[in-house]
Amino acid sequence: MKTTSMMRGEIELKMSAYKAWEIFTNNEKLSKVDPHLLSSAEYLQGDGSPGSIRLFKLGPGLHGYVNESIQKIEKVETGRCIDYQVLGGQLHEMYDPYHVTFSFIPIEGKEAERCIAEWKTEFTQILPEIPQPEKAKDAALQFLKSFEKFEG
Repeated sequence: MKTTSMMRGEIELKMSAYKAWEIFTNNEKLSKVDPHLLSSAEYLQGDGSPGSIRLFKLGPGLHGYVNESIQKIEKVETGRCIDYQVLGGQLHEMYDPYHVTFSFIPIEGKEAERCIAEWKTEFTQILPEIPQPEKAKDAALQFLKSFEKFEG
């Protein structure tokens, strides 16, 4: 019987949770953050609200692992977190289901200048020999950290 596992990681960002949220939810901005890791983001259906379908085309830094990810937005807490279920792409071929949550949490007393960006996944490996998605976690945290360098 397959079991569902969980993995999480977090990183402190030198920006407000509001600014991080604004970058993450805006496809044009998100596509310019670090093209080596994410070359483009677009809504195939919807506007970012629950039920929307979003396509991430990953950059050359992740080719050989994941080239694209088609995700259905399941839940949005504006300014705070967004939940996805991966519907297509290489992650879906390794894990089913594969749910991801990105959260942006203000740091108390430093709300205007710092936040914690959290990545969390719940997943079921299709085959037992498929490794846990450690590469996905590392790539997500590296990408989130690159928000600090974004000037848009």
